[in-house]
Amino acid sequence: MSGKSVYLRQAALICLLAQIGSFVPAKEATLPIIDRIFARVGASDMLVEGISTFMMEMLETATILERATSKSLVILDEMGRGTSTFDGVSIAWAVARELATRIKAKTLFATHYQELTRLADELPGVINLHVAVQEVGNEVVFLHRVEPGVAEGSYGVHVARLAGLPEQVTKTADQILTELLTEAPLSRLGKKNDRAEDLPLFETQDHPVLKQLRKLDPNRLTPLEALKLIARLKDQL
Repeated sequence: MSGKSVYLRQAALICLLAQIGSFVPAKEATLPIIDRIFARVGASDMLVEGISTFMMEMLETATILERATSKSLVILDEMGRGTSTFDGVSIAWAVARELATRIKAKTLFATHYQELTRLADELPGVINLHVAVQEVGNEVVFLHRVEPGVAEGSYGVHVARLAGLPEQVTKTADQILTELLTEAPLSRLGKKNDRAEDLPLFETQDHPVLKQLRKLDPNRLTPLEALKLIARLKDQL
């Protein structure tokens, strides 16, 4: 809805038009000669042959990584959404890094995994862009304008609300999202960690995590609460 898929596709089409000597929809354009255009866009499957949507995505991605060169143009519209969140972000991160470091293809990589934005701080030649959004209360207005920097969120619940999901469902989704963003380590993977203050080497004062553990009664925790607590304490360390 924000227009990022259109942005990716129009970039590929403009490169193709320019290379065949056609006019392009721009006041001016400075574009390199490219040997191929690779596109991993949309969801498809081949269920008759036993190939799921995610498997098809991986097959297409494998072909791109095998055949793309530094003179290729690659557009990737989302990746890793057909598996668990941790698997998906790991694959997307590794693919983005491969394209940026070894293959060095000209690449537009659209993703909702904000953790990947950290690559711009780690790798030369990687920059972050986002589609501008204006929040008005619980509603969002997509401005269809691409700007530098990182988006503040994915606005999935907002879109669900626009689609007409019942109000009680979207309210519950908002609450769950807030809890997940607060507790899940993944939500902070691409951000600077707010670490606990370093204690002096010869200080006898306990680390804050130790203080919490001493006050803890394991017999009063459910398994789910214990897992969340472990994740939270690990972050503080």
